[in-house]
Amino acid sequence: MTLEQQVASGKSLPLMEAFYTIQGEGKFTGHPAYFIRLGGCDVGCVWCDVKESWEAGKWPVLSIERIVEEACSYPGRLVVITGGEPLMYDLGPLTKLLKEKGFTTNIETSGAHPFSGDFDWVCFSPKKFKKPHPSIYEVADELKVVVFHQSDFAFAEEHAKLVKSECELRLQPEWSKAEKFTPEIVEYVKNRPFWKISLQTHKFMAIP
Repeated sequence: MTLEQQVASGKSLPLMEAFYTIQGEGKFTGHPAYFIRLGGCDVGCVWCDVKESWEAGKWPVLSIERIVEEACSYPGRLVVITGGEPLMYDLGPLTKLLKEKGFTTNIETSGAHPFSGDFDWVCFSPKKFKKPHPSIYEVADELKVVVFHQSDFAFAEEHAKLVKSECELRLQPEWSKAEKFTPEIVEYVKNRPFWKISLQTHKFMAIP
């Protein structure tokens, strides 16, 4: 099997970085978590803080066995698969192996590609730059919309209508616009209590 075939089958994946830290945002804020950041993204958010992840070819392609072996060297058993855009790849084999090793599996995704993998928690963060694939709406456990522009409130409501009723709804100020939009988000959520606020607490703590 060629390297390209291994990637296509999800047996090997381009790994930008992997690290053990504290989840800083969303439902699992404050939980110790092992992050697996895959290389490659075709969404192109202008405010992305990991633009170096976009080009998949820059990063080493590792077997999923090696990726999981490294994850097992840390005491926490919560893993977050992110990117880049992780759903560019078939995540079934990786999540199967992680589950076999006792991990709780989370994903952070724009939903721009067909859904794959066995996840305990799906954080769906849609972006205006590329329309989500329809498969994400029925599996999303958390809708997290980053507020960078005034129009993002309406954008958030559009997607809130499409997710399942039990999906948690969160608004998160984009870091560089936090001073402007945090007060607006606070008032918005106070008036619409079905929404919650997500903050990038890892940036306040100066951790990865």
